[in-house]
Amino acid sequence: MAATEILNRVEIAKAPQVRAAVEAEKPSLIGLLRGDMAKALVEKGVPERQVKMRVSQLWHWLYVRGVSDFDHMTNVSKDMREMLKQHFTIARPEIVEEQISGDGTRKWLLRFPARGAGRPVEIETVYIPEEGRGTLCISSQVGCTLTCSFCHTGTQKLVRNLTAEEILAQLLLARDRLGDFPERDTPQGAIVPAEGRKITNIVMMGMGEPLYNFEQVKTALLIASDGEGLSLSKRRITLSTSGIVPEIYRTGEEIGVMLAISLHAVRDDLRDMLVPINKKYPLKELMDACRAYPGLSNARRITFEYVMLKDVNDSLEDAKQLVKLLKGVPAKINLIPFNPWPGTNYQCSDWEHIEKFADFINQAGYASPIRTPRGRDILAACGQLKSESERMRKVDRLAFEAMMIANHGED
Repeated sequence: MAATEILNRVEIAKAPQVRAAVEAEKPSLIGLLRGDMAKALVEKGVPERQVKMRVSQLWHWLYVRGVSDFDHMTNVSKDMREMLKQHFTIARPEIVEEQISGDGTRKWLLRFPARGAGRPVEIETVYIPEEGRGTLCISSQVGCTLTCSFCHTGTQKLVRNLTAEEILAQLLLARDRLGDFPERDTPQGAIVPAEGRKITNIVMMGMGEPLYNFEQVKTALLIASDGEGLSLSKRRITLSTSGIVPEIYRTGEEIGVMLAISLHAVRDDLRDMLVPINKKYPLKELMDACRAYPGLSNARRITFEYVMLKDVNDSLEDAKQLVKLLKGVPAKINLIPFNPWPGTNYQCSDWEHIEKFADFINQAGYASPIRTPRGRDILAACGQLKSESERMRKVDRLAFEAMMIANHGED
């Protein structure tokens, strides 16, 4: 084989990696609020008189039709599309792995560009199909800072916050894979769920603490709930927090989505151990913030997540204290059977014990469904999400960047 032919084959093999690297360097239009999108277009020469119309066009293509290629924007002029391709990207993240559980739960391992973390980072997104609804569990950070002792995700150190684009990209990609965008053909190779099992709800319950990435999460959720785009009702968006009290107030005022609290204990001494952020924001402060959350009613309740840990927080006395703690708060208590993961010292409460705990809370007037474990076989259940992304030491990062320059990302 001639040397030139070998070289050509190598260059062809490298081409997708080169294109991906080039795209990663361009700013994305995904995750920009309308005003920011307008500003970005003006900076690239779009006349002021056209900006409002152009933003409306782009918004429709990105969030109603779900396109990820400027060439598919058929009512945008060719010159405009060329300008957009030159300066911006709307590409989806790379799917590293896609797993399907025996119960229909789907988990995607997604890869995003480095953006200061030293190397490309990976996060997990989970889709949970249920009768009449489908819920997408979205990550807000790569890793987590909270180190909750029962949570697998908490064993991965924080690498970086996700951008609003990366948060939204999880929803866009999942809709692609599920054939869930209206007014467009199902993408080739897409996984099409059974009827009624598309994305109707999203929960910020993936990797990370959303309220430690408040501004990016806020922007992503405002776009997700925009009535002229993705159009998810704010009542179908739930943000879960371990209890970052100041941002709970801001969430109610500035975002207005449903709230879930990772509670897991009814005494400060135990919660300090299970959810260490409690040392900074103890139960009284947390409950005061919950009682002040705007719009609370029996139709708009706060969900309290309570993982059932054998001989730790599952006694009848714990149930009594839980009812007392929640007095005056329109609430639902999700009882979560503990999901084991490699290396944990905790065990799940016995099923009979969980049912007795639930019965007591029900009799006190609170809904207390026992969450059916989903996706355990692919580590997609609550508290099991974790990627392999880690912050690189400077010397490793520089070596990696040098390799990227020299070899275009080849292994």
